[in-house]
Amino acid sequence: MRDLSMHVLDIAQNSIKAGASLVEVAFVLDEAQRLTLRVTDDGCGMSADFLQRVTDPFTTTRTTRKVGLGIPMLKQSAEMAGGTFAIASTPGEGTTVQASFDLTNIDCIPMGEMCDTLLTLVVLNPDKPDFLFTAEAPKLQASLDTRQLRAALGDMRLNEPDVIQWMKESIDEEFKPILEVREK
Repeated sequence: MRDLSMHVLDIAQNSIKAGASLVEVAFVLDEAQRLTLRVTDDGCGMSADFLQRVTDPFTTTRTTRKVGLGIPMLKQSAEMAGGTFAIASTPGEGTTVQASFDLTNIDCIPMGEMCDTLLTLVVLNPDKPDFLFTAEAPKLQASLDTRQLRAALGDMRLNEPDVIQWMKESIDEEFKPILEVREK
């Protein structure tokens, strides 16, 4: 994967495939330019045996091919950038994937179009699951919760053009100041 936004898209798609009703995507950027990404879902979870093998590229739930590169590549990207990777899962309860990246590390992959990726996840999944996006940096915070949007919008769907435009503007305004911060 060429950038972090594609990793987020891949992991969130795994959560959707696992039947999650809520997918939480959180970013925490510290003063040392270390970014921690955490994706948590309440999907079907993984067995202990599968969880133990999930970072092996030849372990996948796909039936169309026998290779699953998303999680192994996220782990590699994090570790190459001087960061860490962890995954925890409980059958019937869900999964949490966490990776950290030193954004000043020369081997750190680019952020990519993260705001567009977050918007795409909602627009392409207007009915379910719900998403909670959060981002923190020193003196900055951002959040978007589709449960709150659904409550405020009533019968309007999240993929209505006016709603999409509002979400795009909101995500760009709140998340870009945090997620477009790079090395100094």
